[in-house]
Amino acid sequence: MPSILKISEATLCPSFFLNKVKNMENISLLESFSEFKDEKLIDRVTLMVILEEVFRNSLTRKFGTDENFDIIINPDKGDLEIWRNRIVVKDGEVEDSNAEIELTQARKIEPDFEVGEEVSEEFKLVDLGRRSIQALRQNLVAKVFEHDSNNIYNQFKDRVGEIFTAEVHHVRAREVILLDDDGNELIMPKDRQIPKDFFRKGESVRGVIENVELRGNKPRIIFSRTSPLFLEKLFEQEIPEVFDGLITIKKAVRIPGEKAKVSVDSYDDRIDPVGACVGMKGSRIHGIVRELGNENIDVINYTNNTQLYITRALSPAKINSLNIDEEKKTVQVYLNPDEVSRAIGRGGHNIRLAGRLTGYEIDVYREGAEEDVELTEFKDEIDEWVIEEFRKVGLDTAKSVLELDAEDLVKRTDLEEETIADVLKILKEEFED
Repeated sequence: MPSILKISEATLCPSFFLNKVKNMENISLLESFSEFKDEKLIDRVTLMVILEEVFRNSLTRKFGTDENFDIIINPDKGDLEIWRNRIVVKDGEVEDSNAEIELTQARKIEPDFEVGEEVSEEFKLVDLGRRSIQALRQNLVAKVFEHDSNNIYNQFKDRVGEIFTAEVHHVRAREVILLDDDGNELIMPKDRQIPKDFFRKGESVRGVIENVELRGNKPRIIFSRTSPLFLEKLFEQEIPEVFDGLITIKKAVRIPGEKAKVSVDSYDDRIDPVGACVGMKGSRIHGIVRELGNENIDVINYTNNTQLYITRALSPAKINSLNIDEEKKTVQVYLNPDEVSRAIGRGGHNIRLAGRLTGYEIDVYREGAEEDVELTEFKDEIDEWVIEEFRKVGLDTAKSVLELDAEDLVKRTDLEEETIADVLKILKEEFED
């Protein structure tokens, strides 16, 4: 296991770096990076690889090539030496000062050198010049931080979908910035927050790592509390049978902070998956509900029987009959008038989630409502887009709308009070006539 070196951005400022280089006979760079105010960790061997790459780039920019340079690194001691190899030529015949050296100069290094021999001379970094050293410093900082960013990216890329806890660092209008124990930054956009969530700085928050992407060289880690996967992971944490694999979560769908439906199954007939998940008097699921801002969670038994599965998905409503179109993935559900509101649910949440859970588009119909009139019959008086808004929440007949008061209709649909009032007036006049 390589030893760990902490690198300080503060110690990499140009003047400090240049002064250190001037005072170095053998370039021992580890001391130059002994402190790191941002606590970025990098192993010694990796640092040495980065150093060699940076120095070779600098040598190439300065001399056009680095082929005649040897860079010797001792990762254990942290020593780095640069040696330049040149061919001895007669005095006055040097054509390339980087690749050749005059005989007189060579003999100052070693008195017995002859023309044609190779001379190795230690190259002092200060000879690169101040500008090159400043560029080297900037390149080195960039490489170290790029390495650190790649490490963070790879670390969190492997954790996508995992439940995670982080601390609130900063609350903004459109996002919350969180930090983990290592100081890594996570971002929770507004649409990944449960509507009832309220965060304070320093508060610990649970969610899932939803996505990780690199923007430039900086990783962007998206943290979510609205993902259905968060609900599944909470089931794994809170319910031992789910964690052990005795109970399988087939699918989970959510309207964050409002309602969720989870279908569960067990291959062991002795286990009641719904009972095990809910617990005695809701004891097991209570912690999950509280974590999700009192989100109402329906747990249902999964089955391959499509008709039974849709019936269970629409609970607590009691279904009389179903007409399923497998090709179009639609289903017509027939029930008593007093069961319609239960099937649709507040704001249309129940029918919407049942459709997402089963994969079918669900339309509800009232039985015994012979005098009822389809809303489409009023398209001359009511705009089609308004009729479509009612249909989306399962209100497709005049009486299904009239059974609800104006306030409830406003909550269930996205329509304005004035529009609702106009529709109610038109429908009431139809039946008064």
